Amino acid sequence: MKSIILLGDGMADEPVEELGGKTPLEVAYTPYMDKLAARGEFGMVQTVKSGFPPGSDVANMSVLGMDPAKYYSGRAPIEAISMGVNLHEDDTAFRINLVTLTQRENGLIMEDYCSDHITTQEAGELIEALRVLAGKYERTAVYPGIEYRHLMVIRGFENRMLQTTPPHDIIGEYIDKFLPNDEFLTTLIHESMKILKDHPINIARRKLGKREATAIWPWGEGKIQKIPTLQEEYGLSGAMISAVDLLKGLGILRGMEIINVPGATGWIDTNYLGKAQAAIDALAHVDIVYVHVEAPDEAGHAGLLREKIQAIENFDEMVVGYILTNIESMDIPFRVLFLPDHPTPIAKRTHTSDPVPFVLYDSTNTRNNTWKFNEREAGETGLFIEEGYSLLGRLLQNI
Repeated sequence: MKSIILLGDGMADEPVEELGGKTPLEVAYTPYMDKLAARGEFGMVQTVKSGFPPGSDVANMSVLGMDPAKYYSGRAPIEAISMGVNLHEDDTAFRINLVTLTQRENGLIMEDYCSDHITTQEAGELIEALRVLAGKYERTAVYPGIEYRHLMVIRGFENRMLQTTPPHDIIGEYIDKFLPNDEFLTTLIHESMKILKDHPINIARRKLGKREATAIWPWGEGKIQKIPTLQEEYGLSGAMISAVDLLKGLGILRGMEIINVPGATGWIDTNYLGKAQAAIDALAHVDIVYVHVEAPDEAGHAGLLREKIQAIENFDEMVVGYILTNIESMDIPFRVLFLPDHPTPIAKRTHTSDPVPFVLYDSTNTRNNTWKFNEREAGETGLFIEEGYSLLGRLLQNI
Protein backbone atom coordinates (compact mmCIF):
# COMPACT_ATOMS: atom_id res chain seq x y z
CA MET A 1 0.00 0.00 0.00
CA LYS A 2 1.38 3.39 -1.06
CA SER A 3 0.53 6.55 0.90
CA ILE A 4 0.51 10.15 -0.31
CA ILE A 5 0.12 13.39 1.63
CA LEU A 6 -0.82 16.44 -0.46
CA LEU A 7 -0.69 19.71 1.43
CA GLY A 8 -1.87 23.07 0.09
CA ASP A 9 -0.29 25.50 2.53
CA GLY A 10 -2.79 28.02 3.93
CA MET A 11 -5.65 26.99 1.61
CA ALA A 12 -8.26 27.30 4.35
CA ASP A 13 -9.84 30.70 4.92
CA GLU A 14 -12.80 32.56 6.38
CA PRO A 15 -15.94 33.81 4.59
CA VAL A 16 -15.01 36.68 2.27
CA GLU A 17 -17.50 39.50 1.66
CA GLU A 18 -16.32 39.92 -1.92
CA LEU A 19 -17.22 36.26 -2.53
CA GLY A 20 -20.74 36.61 -1.13
CA GLY A 21 -19.75 35.20 2.24
CA LYS A 22 -18.03 32.16 0.78
CA THR A 23 -14.41 31.09 1.22
CA PRO A 24 -11.84 30.73 -1.59
CA LEU A 25 -12.18 26.94 -1.28
CA GLU A 26 -15.94 27.21 -1.80
CA VAL A 27 -15.68 29.23 -5.02
CA ALA A 28 -12.57 27.61 -6.50
CA TYR A 29 -13.08 24.95 -9.18
CA THR A 30 -11.68 21.82 -7.52
CA PRO A 31 -13.17 18.72 -9.18
CA TYR A 32 -10.44 16.35 -8.00
CA MET A 33 -10.52 17.38 -4.34
CA ASP A 34 -14.33 17.30 -4.45
CA LYS A 35 -14.23 13.79 -5.95
CA LEU A 36 -12.03 12.51 -3.13
CA ALA A 37 -14.08 14.33 -0.45
CA ALA A 38 -17.18 12.49 -1.70
CA ARG A 39 -15.43 9.13 -1.73
CA GLY A 40 -13.18 9.36 1.32
CA GLU A 41 -13.23 10.10 5.03
CA PHE A 42 -13.98 13.84 5.23
CA GLY A 43 -13.97 16.17 8.22
CA MET A 44 -12.09 18.78 10.21
CA VAL A 45 -8.77 18.46 12.03
CA GLN A 46 -6.98 20.64 14.57
CA THR A 47 -3.46 20.80 13.16
CA VAL A 48 -2.30 23.64 15.43
CA LYS A 49 -2.10 22.31 18.96
CA SER A 50 -3.58 24.50 21.67
CA GLY A 51 -1.01 26.82 23.20
CA PHE A 52 1.29 26.78 20.16
CA PRO A 53 1.75 29.48 17.51
CA PRO A 54 -0.27 28.87 14.32
CA GLY A 55 2.74 28.44 12.09
CA SER A 56 3.55 26.06 9.27
CA ASP A 57 6.21 24.54 11.51
CA VAL A 58 3.78 23.41 14.21
CA ALA A 59 1.04 22.45 11.72
CA ASN A 60 3.23 20.43 9.33
CA MET A 61 4.95 18.78 12.27
CA SER A 62 1.49 17.59 13.30
CA VAL A 63 0.64 16.37 9.80
CA LEU A 64 3.88 14.38 9.83
CA GLY A 65 2.71 12.62 12.97
CA MET A 66 4.75 14.46 15.58
CA ASP A 67 3.15 15.85 18.74
CA PRO A 68 4.39 19.49 19.00
CA ALA A 69 4.14 19.28 22.79
CA LYS A 70 6.84 16.62 22.67
CA TYR A 71 9.03 17.68 19.76
CA TYR A 72 8.61 21.38 18.90
CA SER A 73 11.46 23.70 19.87
CA GLY A 74 11.18 26.42 17.21
CA ARG A 75 11.08 26.88 13.46
CA ALA A 76 14.65 27.94 12.74
CA PRO A 77 16.49 24.77 13.85
CA ILE A 78 14.28 22.78 11.45
CA GLU A 79 15.27 25.06 8.58
CA ALA A 80 18.92 24.87 9.65
CA ILE A 81 18.86 21.11 9.16
CA SER A 82 17.56 21.56 5.62
CA MET A 83 20.28 24.09 4.86
CA GLY A 84 23.03 21.76 6.06
CA VAL A 85 23.93 23.96 9.03
CA ASN A 86 25.15 21.88 11.96
CA LEU A 87 23.90 23.23 15.26
CA HIS A 88 25.61 22.66 18.60
CA GLU A 89 23.91 22.49 21.96
CA ASP A 90 24.76 26.10 22.82
CA ASP A 91 23.59 27.45 19.43
CA THR A 92 20.30 29.25 18.95
CA ALA A 93 19.01 29.41 15.39
CA PHE A 94 16.79 32.20 14.08
CA ARG A 95 14.89 32.52 10.82
CA ILE A 96 15.75 35.92 9.36
CA ASN A 97 13.51 37.40 6.71
CA LEU A 98 14.77 40.08 4.37
CA VAL A 99 12.01 42.62 4.94
CA THR A 100 11.01 46.06 3.71
CA LEU A 101 10.79 48.62 6.53
CA THR A 102 9.46 52.02 5.46
CA GLN A 103 9.75 55.32 7.28
CA ARG A 104 6.48 56.99 8.20
CA GLU A 105 5.73 60.04 10.30
CA ASN A 106 5.60 58.07 13.54
CA GLY A 107 8.38 55.60 12.81
CA LEU A 108 9.14 52.51 10.76
CA ILE A 109 6.39 50.20 9.49
CA MET A 110 6.62 46.62 8.26
CA GLU A 111 5.72 47.24 4.63
CA ASP A 112 6.61 43.81 3.28
CA TYR A 113 7.71 40.60 5.00
CA CYS A 114 9.34 39.25 1.81
CA SER A 115 10.80 42.32 0.03
CA ASP A 116 8.56 41.90 -3.02
CA HIS A 117 9.52 38.20 -3.23
CA ILE A 118 13.16 39.07 -3.78
CA THR A 119 14.96 36.48 -5.89
CA THR A 120 17.27 33.91 -4.34
CA GLN A 121 20.21 35.30 -6.31
CA GLU A 122 19.63 38.88 -5.17
CA ALA A 123 19.08 37.76 -1.59
CA GLY A 124 22.27 35.71 -1.64
CA GLU A 125 24.31 38.81 -2.45
CA LEU A 126 22.66 40.73 0.37
CA ILE A 127 23.27 37.94 2.88
CA GLU A 128 26.91 37.85 1.76
CA ALA A 129 27.15 41.56 2.56
CA LEU A 130 25.65 40.91 5.98
CA ARG A 131 28.47 38.54 6.84
CA VAL A 132 30.32 41.60 8.18
CA LEU A 133 28.03 41.24 11.19
CA ALA A 134 29.77 37.95 11.94
CA GLY A 135 33.07 39.79 11.85
CA LYS A 136 31.81 42.45 14.23
CA TYR A 137 29.94 40.06 16.52
CA GLU A 138 32.00 36.87 16.61
CA ARG A 139 29.28 34.62 18.01
CA THR A 140 26.93 35.44 15.12
CA ALA A 141 26.72 33.78 11.70
CA VAL A 142 24.28 34.22 8.79
CA TYR A 143 23.46 31.69 6.06
CA PRO A 144 21.65 32.22 2.74
CA GLY A 145 18.42 30.39 2.05
CA ILE A 146 15.70 30.70 -0.60
CA GLU A 147 14.22 34.05 -1.70
CA TYR A 148 13.54 36.09 1.46
CA ARG A 149 14.02 33.18 3.90
CA HIS A 150 17.45 32.95 5.59
CA LEU A 151 19.13 31.77 8.78
CA MET A 152 21.11 33.29 11.63
CA VAL A 153 22.85 31.31 14.34
CA ILE A 154 24.04 32.87 17.60
CA ARG A 155 26.36 30.89 19.84
CA GLY A 156 25.75 31.11 23.58
CA PHE A 157 22.57 33.16 23.22
CA GLU A 158 20.50 33.21 26.41
CA ASN A 159 17.20 35.01 26.91
CA ARG A 160 14.58 32.74 28.44
CA MET A 161 11.98 35.51 28.27
CA LEU A 162 12.67 36.21 24.59
CA GLN A 163 9.73 37.27 22.45
CA THR A 164 9.93 37.63 18.67
CA THR A 165 7.17 38.24 16.13
CA PRO A 166 6.77 36.73 12.64
CA PRO A 167 6.99 39.64 10.18
CA HIS A 168 3.99 38.40 8.18
CA ASP A 169 1.87 39.00 11.31
CA ILE A 170 2.56 42.75 11.40
CA ILE A 171 2.24 43.96 7.81
CA GLY A 172 1.43 47.68 7.83
CA GLU A 173 2.17 48.01 11.56
CA TYR A 174 4.74 50.22 13.27
CA ILE A 175 7.53 47.91 14.35
CA ASP A 176 8.51 49.47 17.70
CA LYS A 177 6.17 47.35 19.83
CA PHE A 178 7.06 44.20 17.86
CA LEU A 179 10.85 44.40 18.05
CA PRO A 180 12.51 41.50 19.89
CA ASN A 181 12.76 42.13 23.62
CA ASP A 182 16.50 41.65 23.41
CA GLU A 183 19.00 44.46 22.94
CA PHE A 184 21.45 42.39 20.91
CA LEU A 185 18.82 41.32 18.39
CA THR A 186 17.47 44.84 17.95
CA THR A 187 21.04 46.04 17.45
CA LEU A 188 21.48 43.47 14.66
CA ILE A 189 18.31 44.71 12.94
CA HIS A 190 19.54 48.31 12.98
CA GLU A 191 23.05 47.30 11.92
CA SER A 192 21.60 45.40 8.98
CA MET A 193 19.71 48.51 7.87
CA LYS A 194 22.98 50.44 7.60
CA ILE A 195 24.60 47.69 5.54
CA LEU A 196 21.67 47.18 3.17
CA LYS A 197 20.63 50.79 2.62
CA ASP A 198 22.79 51.54 -0.41
CA HIS A 199 23.75 48.04 -1.50
CA PRO A 200 23.89 47.76 -5.32
CA ILE A 201 21.06 45.22 -5.26
CA ASN A 202 18.78 47.67 -3.47
CA ILE A 203 19.85 50.57 -5.70
CA ALA A 204 18.90 48.48 -8.73
CA ARG A 205 15.55 47.50 -7.20
CA ARG A 206 14.88 51.15 -6.35
CA LYS A 207 15.35 52.13 -9.98
CA LEU A 208 12.96 49.39 -11.09
CA GLY A 209 10.30 50.48 -8.61
CA LYS A 210 10.60 47.28 -6.57
CA ARG A 211 10.53 47.13 -2.80
CA GLU A 212 13.99 47.03 -1.28
CA ALA A 213 15.29 44.57 1.30
CA THR A 214 16.01 47.14 3.98
CA ALA A 215 16.62 44.96 7.06
CA ILE A 216 16.77 41.50 8.55
CA TRP A 217 14.01 40.41 10.91
CA PRO A 218 14.84 37.56 13.34
CA TRP A 219 12.11 35.21 14.59
CA GLY A 220 11.24 31.52 14.95
CA GLU A 221 14.16 30.89 17.29
CA GLY A 222 15.00 27.50 18.72
CA LYS A 223 17.63 24.90 19.52
CA ILE A 224 18.52 21.51 18.04
CA GLN A 225 16.11 18.61 18.63
CA LYS A 226 15.95 14.83 18.10
CA ILE A 227 12.92 13.34 16.32
CA PRO A 228 12.28 9.67 15.41
CA THR A 229 12.35 8.81 11.71
CA LEU A 230 9.46 7.19 9.84
CA GLN A 231 11.57 4.07 9.59
CA GLU A 232 12.11 3.97 13.35
CA GLU A 233 8.45 4.65 14.16
CA TYR A 234 6.58 2.87 11.37
CA GLY A 235 9.16 0.85 9.44
CA LEU A 236 8.48 2.98 6.34
CA SER A 237 10.52 4.96 3.85
CA GLY A 238 9.43 8.39 2.63
CA ALA A 239 10.14 11.33 0.35
CA MET A 240 9.50 15.06 0.83
CA ILE A 241 8.81 17.40 -2.11
CA SER A 242 8.76 21.10 -1.24
CA ALA A 243 10.31 24.41 -2.27
CA VAL A 244 10.89 25.66 1.29
CA ASP A 245 13.56 24.81 3.84
CA LEU A 246 11.06 24.32 6.67
CA LEU A 247 9.41 21.33 5.01
CA LYS A 248 12.71 19.94 3.80
CA GLY A 249 14.01 20.16 7.37
CA LEU A 250 10.99 18.32 8.73
CA GLY A 251 11.50 15.70 6.04
CA ILE A 252 15.13 15.22 7.00
CA LEU A 253 14.18 14.90 10.67
CA ARG A 254 11.73 12.17 9.68
CA GLY A 255 14.42 10.39 7.66
CA MET A 256 12.78 11.15 4.31
CA GLU A 257 14.49 11.54 0.95
CA ILE A 258 14.44 15.21 -0.11
CA ILE A 259 13.49 15.67 -3.76
CA ASN A 260 14.33 19.06 -5.27
CA VAL A 261 12.18 19.94 -8.27
CA PRO A 262 13.49 22.47 -10.82
CA GLY A 263 11.23 25.52 -10.95
CA ALA A 264 9.73 24.96 -7.49
CA THR A 265 9.54 28.53 -6.18
CA GLY A 266 7.19 28.66 -3.21
CA TRP A 267 4.99 31.16 -5.12
CA ILE A 268 2.08 30.91 -7.55
CA ASP A 269 4.48 30.33 -10.45
CA THR A 270 5.86 27.15 -8.90
CA ASN A 271 6.30 23.98 -10.95
CA TYR A 272 3.15 22.14 -9.85
CA LEU A 273 3.38 19.43 -12.50
CA GLY A 274 7.06 18.88 -11.77
CA LYS A 275 6.24 18.24 -8.12
CA ALA A 276 3.41 15.88 -9.03
CA GLN A 277 5.55 13.90 -11.46
CA ALA A 278 8.35 13.70 -8.90
CA ALA A 279 5.82 12.22 -6.45
CA ILE A 280 4.73 9.55 -8.94
CA ASP A 281 8.36 8.70 -9.66
CA ALA A 282 9.19 8.49 -5.95
CA LEU A 283 6.38 6.05 -5.25
CA ALA A 284 8.35 3.45 -7.20
CA HIS A 285 10.86 3.21 -4.36
CA VAL A 286 9.36 4.73 -1.18
CA ASP A 287 6.27 3.97 0.91
CA ILE A 288 5.01 7.50 1.55
CA VAL A 289 5.38 10.78 -0.36
CA TYR A 290 4.63 14.24 1.01
CA VAL A 291 3.99 17.01 -1.55
CA HIS A 292 3.88 20.55 -0.15
CA VAL A 293 2.72 23.59 -2.16
CA GLU A 294 3.35 27.01 -0.61
CA ALA A 295 1.47 29.21 -3.12
CA PRO A 296 -1.98 29.56 -1.43
CA ASP A 297 -0.31 30.65 1.81
CA GLU A 298 1.80 33.32 0.11
CA ALA A 299 -1.28 34.69 -1.65
CA GLY A 300 -3.11 34.79 1.68
CA HIS A 301 -0.29 36.73 3.34
CA ALA A 302 -0.32 39.22 0.47
CA GLY A 303 -4.11 39.61 0.66
CA LEU A 304 -4.44 38.58 -2.99
CA LEU A 305 -7.84 36.92 -3.33
CA ARG A 306 -7.79 36.03 -7.03
CA GLU A 307 -4.25 34.68 -6.76
CA LYS A 308 -5.25 32.51 -3.81
CA ILE A 309 -8.17 31.04 -5.73
CA GLN A 310 -5.89 30.43 -8.71
CA ALA A 311 -3.30 28.74 -6.50
CA ILE A 312 -6.00 26.44 -5.07
CA GLU A 313 -7.22 25.55 -8.57
CA ASN A 314 -3.65 24.92 -9.73
CA PHE A 315 -3.08 22.64 -6.74
CA ASP A 316 -6.26 20.72 -7.53
CA GLU A 317 -5.61 20.28 -11.25
CA MET A 318 -1.86 19.91 -11.48
CA VAL A 319 -1.05 18.20 -8.18
CA VAL A 320 -4.11 16.34 -6.85
CA GLY A 321 -5.55 15.61 -10.31
CA TYR A 322 -2.27 14.63 -11.92
CA ILE A 323 -1.24 12.33 -9.09
CA LEU A 324 -4.69 10.74 -8.78
CA THR A 325 -4.96 10.07 -12.53
CA ASN A 326 -1.50 8.58 -12.75
CA ILE A 327 -1.61 6.42 -9.65
CA GLU A 328 -5.03 5.03 -10.61
CA SER A 329 -3.54 3.95 -13.94
CA MET A 330 -0.84 2.04 -12.04
CA ASP A 331 -3.50 -0.32 -10.62
CA ILE A 332 -2.00 -0.47 -7.13
CA PRO A 333 -3.74 0.12 -3.77
CA PHE A 334 -3.07 3.55 -2.30
CA ARG A 335 -4.22 6.06 0.29
CA VAL A 336 -4.24 9.84 -0.03
CA LEU A 337 -4.42 12.43 2.73
CA PHE A 338 -4.87 16.00 1.58
CA LEU A 339 -5.47 19.17 3.56
CA PRO A 340 -4.18 22.66 4.35
CA ASP A 341 -1.78 22.96 7.26
CA HIS A 342 -3.63 25.98 8.71
CA PRO A 343 -5.88 28.81 7.50
CA THR A 344 -4.29 31.96 6.07
CA PRO A 345 -7.34 34.23 5.78
CA ILE A 346 -7.24 36.90 3.07
CA ALA A 347 -8.74 39.48 5.43
CA LYS A 348 -6.18 38.84 8.19
CA ARG A 349 -3.13 38.16 5.98
CA THR A 350 -1.68 35.84 8.60
CA HIS A 351 -2.17 32.35 10.01
CA THR A 352 -4.92 31.38 12.42
CA SER A 353 -5.21 28.30 14.62
CA ASP A 354 -8.69 27.30 13.44
CA PRO A 355 -9.30 23.68 12.36
CA VAL A 356 -8.93 22.82 8.68
CA PRO A 357 -10.76 20.41 6.35
CA PHE A 358 -9.10 17.12 5.48
CA VAL A 359 -9.80 14.08 3.31
CA LEU A 360 -8.40 10.60 3.82
CA TYR A 361 -9.08 8.49 0.74
CA ASP A 362 -8.48 4.74 0.52
CA SER A 363 -8.64 3.26 -2.99
CA THR A 364 -9.66 -0.11 -1.51
CA ASN A 365 -12.51 1.26 0.60
CA THR A 366 -14.34 4.08 -1.17
CA ARG A 367 -17.49 5.85 -0.02
CA ASN A 368 -20.36 7.41 -1.93
CA ASN A 369 -21.32 10.90 -0.74
CA THR A 370 -21.94 14.29 -2.34
CA TRP A 371 -19.56 16.38 -0.22
CA LYS A 372 -17.39 19.09 -1.77
CA PHE A 373 -14.02 20.00 -0.29
CA ASN A 374 -14.41 23.19 1.72
CA GLU A 375 -14.51 24.37 5.32
CA ARG A 376 -18.30 24.57 5.63
CA GLU A 377 -19.10 21.09 4.32
CA ALA A 378 -16.21 19.53 6.25
CA GLY A 379 -17.74 20.94 9.43
CA GLU A 380 -21.15 19.57 8.48
CA THR A 381 -19.85 15.99 8.34
CA GLY A 382 -19.51 15.99 12.12
CA LEU A 383 -16.07 14.35 12.03
CA PHE A 384 -13.49 16.26 14.07
CA ILE A 385 -9.94 15.10 14.83
CA GLU A 386 -8.72 17.01 17.88
CA GLU A 387 -5.09 15.92 17.78
CA GLY A 388 -3.68 16.63 14.33
CA TYR A 389 -0.62 14.46 14.87
CA SER A 390 -2.89 11.38 15.01
CA LEU A 391 -3.77 11.80 11.31
CA LEU A 392 -0.61 10.10 10.10
CA GLY A 393 -1.41 6.95 12.06
CA ARG A 394 -4.92 7.11 10.64
CA LEU A 395 -3.47 7.32 7.12
CA LEU A 396 -1.21 4.37 7.80
CA GLN A 397 -4.08 2.53 9.55
CA ASN A 398 -2.16 2.54 12.79
CA ILE A 399 -5.28 3.74 14.67
